[in-house]
Amino acid sequence: MKTLRVGFIGTGRKLATPGATGFGMAYSHAWGYKKLPDIEFAACSDIVRESGEAFAAETGTKTVYTDYKEMLKKENLDMVSIATWPHLHAAMVVDCAKAGVKAIHCEKPMATTWGDAQKMAKAAKAGGVKLTFNHQRRFGDAYMKGRDVVWSGKIGELKRMEAHTGNLYDWGTHWLDMLNMFNREADGEWIIGGLDCRSGRTVFGAPVEDQGVWNIRYKNGVEAVVLTGGKRPEGWSLRFIGSNGILEMHWQKPVIRLWTRGRTEFETVPGPDHMDAGPCIDRAIESAVSAMRRGGKSPMCAENALRATELIFAGYESARKRARIDLPLTIKDNPLAALFPKKKASKGKK
Repeated sequence: MKTLRVGFIGTGRKLATPGATGFGMAYSHAWGYKKLPDIEFAACSDIVRESGEAFAAETGTKTVYTDYKEMLKKENLDMVSIATWPHLHAAMVVDCAKAGVKAIHCEKPMATTWGDAQKMAKAAKAGGVKLTFNHQRRFGDAYMKGRDVVWSGKIGELKRMEAHTGNLYDWGTHWLDMLNMFNREADGEWIIGGLDCRSGRTVFGAPVEDQGVWNIRYKNGVEAVVLTGGKRPEGWSLRFIGSNGILEMHWQKPVIRLWTRGRTEFETVPGPDHMDAGPCIDRAIESAVSAMRRGGKSPMCAENALRATELIFAGYESARKRARIDLPLTIKDNPLAALFPKKKASKGKK
């Protein structure tokens, strides 16, 4: 097997618990690559040289750059992991694709505008690049178990899905991706929703709402309700309602509960003791590498990531337009950023 030359863009600072707050995700990627055969850590790039050097020392990466474009020009990389803030993703993915990189594994969310998300996918497709995004919960033990129960038909025909998450953009990209996975990657038909942004909160530089409610309809007839912010209802975080039952997923035990018609109460589904149980990121890296080496498509492919990302920006567009948004989405910007632009510092009098 040919040795895969891997590069990293955005090493971040090493934390006591890497990836715990979203920083240092490159370390989590690296440990996933380390578990695979025939991988060479050729180079890394970070605008803070000390961070890049610390990453190189920890992971055995050979060369450190402060300019990722120089790294792409000199290193002849097969695969690149991108772990920077979302507003940087689009340019970096496009540059990697132009440099001849064969596969790119990028952190989520995809981008800070719908236009940039589309641009990334288009550039990868044009260059024959395997582009994946780190929606690693697709490989979590609890999510795979819950998916298998729903797909087995135990709750009957899937009719409605419900989710509760912090916001639609940063954490919401995972939950929308989960809904799409449980719904067998059906395309969205429309979304309508509203939000409150009184705090002006941002995550990795991107605006996010404090609270929101979103109603989604998919082309296969399934509907979804997503609640963001506020107190989590009844402890559940994901709920799937079918013609013959209900499956719930909880952060606390029991993690997966199942009710079917004729029963008087929920039963516990044996399995994981936490919703994030299992080496999710290791499996995600393995999936991305396998898609490049063996062909085929990873579940984290750009096509699937675009489905979740379209719903994010269409939801924000619904709030901007105060109307239902039919898909496909035709705008290019980030409606939430337009609704709540960053305040400019006052210059004061001379």
